[in-house]
Amino acid sequence: MGDLTTLYIDMNSFFASVEQHEHPELAGRPVAITAIDADSGSCVAASYEAKAFGVKTGTPVWQARKLCPSITFLPSRHRLYVRYNLRIAEILDRMAELEHIRSVDEFQFRLSGAATCVDGALELVARMKAALASEIGPAIRFSAGMGPNHLLAKIAGKLEKPDGCQWLSPRNMPERIAHLRLDDLPGISKGVSAKLERSKVYDIASLYRLDPRHARRIWGSVEGERFVRALQGLDIPLISSARGSYGNSKVLGPDRRTVREAYLVGRWLISKSTARLRRDKSVAAQLMLSVQREDGGWGQSLKCEASCDTAYFLKLHRTLWEQQLKARGPSTIFSISVQLGRITRLEDRPGDLLLGIGPAAATRGEKVSELIDMINSRYGSETVTLGRHRSHPGFFERG
Repeated sequence: MGDLTTLYIDMNSFFASVEQHEHPELAGRPVAITAIDADSGSCVAASYEAKAFGVKTGTPVWQARKLCPSITFLPSRHRLYVRYNLRIAEILDRMAELEHIRSVDEFQFRLSGAATCVDGALELVARMKAALASEIGPAIRFSAGMGPNHLLAKIAGKLEKPDGCQWLSPRNMPERIAHLRLDDLPGISKGVSAKLERSKVYDIASLYRLDPRHARRIWGSVEGERFVRALQGLDIPLISSARGSYGNSKVLGPDRRTVREAYLVGRWLISKSTARLRRDKSVAAQLMLSVQREDGGWGQSLKCEASCDTAYFLKLHRTLWEQQLKARGPSTIFSISVQLGRITRLEDRPGDLLLGIGPAAATRGEKVSELIDMINSRYGSETVTLGRHRSHPGFFERG
């Protein structure tokens, strides 16, 4: 097993590429997307053919026309780009676990098994690129970055454009990105850059060697420490705000719309959500289940002990389904959503004298779940499961 855990995909000139796909006659020609059809407007996106002439995001229309007389301007169609975003997510999620849709043109995947090694990750990316070219078209391309966390994967994804693929880890850091400026890194604003300069941190190598506790003082917050630790290769979340819930929703395919099949899909979503809880060292004290039925919507929640034990939440999940069927009877199920709420950090959970558990200590069930996570990470995402569930192709997180 290797040290790569995250794959970050950045679509290449996404808006313009979608328009080139929609208008094959524009393939290989300079294209710019505008919000306002007037010389006073600006370009919100540009194809690589236009970028070669110096046209980029924010370039005024009049200036873009001067830089590239042959350029074609098209109005922005955001709903169209969102539809392509979802289509891309559905295709790529068949090959790796899609953790987050970061924006309309950026996706984050969790790597496991052979893909945690460089050769395996490169092979996975090649298959992803081939799938998009085959199922959508050759105009839809992306650059990929792999790393032991979100930050390094995202930086790696910016190193080779267009249509590139690079990786970063402690094995090639900081030398691989020594040519970058500090403000080239995501998360280094002008204000943070100025603080670093005042602390005599002028380059990537100096930032990489910085004591994370010193970085906390420079930033004036814990985010400085988290940033430097991530830069050094630790797999820690980069989201500064506390997460309110963990969950997933799924529109069910025609063969998954019976109560039995929908219930099994729900068990799969529970397993996914609790695994994310454990990865982030968090616990939840509420389970919410929502289903869209042929006869209308239904939703209910249960408050519970703060936990990240998959088996515990699977029991609660069964209880909610039993309550639903008792109250309303069976029906065709079109979609299902599970959410784990009332999130706290595991380190903040008090002990339980009756159960003999100390503060921040994992229960027996949570330890079993962690062991299953380790096995599945090494040998495949469903090598070990707690009872039967039904995975559903095309899943991606909406929580």
